[in-house]
Amino acid sequence: MYGCELDDDGTARGYDQYGYDGEDFISLDVEAGVWKPATKTDVTHKWDPDGHYALDQMSYLTEQNGLKKKCIDWLKKYVSYGNESLERKVRPEASVFQKHSTPPEVVCHATGFFPKALNITWQKDGEEVHENVELRETLPNQDGSFQKRSILTVPAEELQKHNYTCVIQHSSLEKELVQPVRGRRNTFL
Repeated sequence: MYGCELDDDGTARGYDQYGYDGEDFISLDVEAGVWKPATKTDVTHKWDPDGHYALDQMSYLTEQNGLKKKCIDWLKKYVSYGNESLERKVRPEASVFQKHSTPPEVVCHATGFFPKALNITWQKDGEEVHENVELRETLPNQDGSFQKRSILTVPAEELQKHNYTCVIQHSSLEKELVQPVRGRRNTFL
């Protein structure tokens, strides 16, 4: 694995490391320009006998003699290609519906949102509910947006006695989206 990182303050770092059979094997000390084995066994004489590979990687990953970092230049180029999609935010459309099944289920469905990360939680009278909740995986839509649903299994009499809400959090929303569950309540005067 190799690459570079650029912090908001302009600090740049490069790395080059290898593994074998699920274990760390060897990594490049970018500052010193030498390979460091992960174990006590020194394999650098076999890995890079003349040191040219380390120098090549250093020139790619770091600034040398006032020249720009090639890795950082490429990183900036790749980010600029995806910048439009990285900044794109589309609000979810949400709906809550009851499935007449045994046991009864209430479904909270969010669709049409972008980016992919979205959180759905349930509340009962303002308190979070964790039991009998099934959070489904996020699925793609044909237009490049996403959809997700959460299913709450709750007895019908509970829906009538308490206020249940579905709460959706997404980066496109200024505040969380709260969808009430419309239970059938009997009111007596």
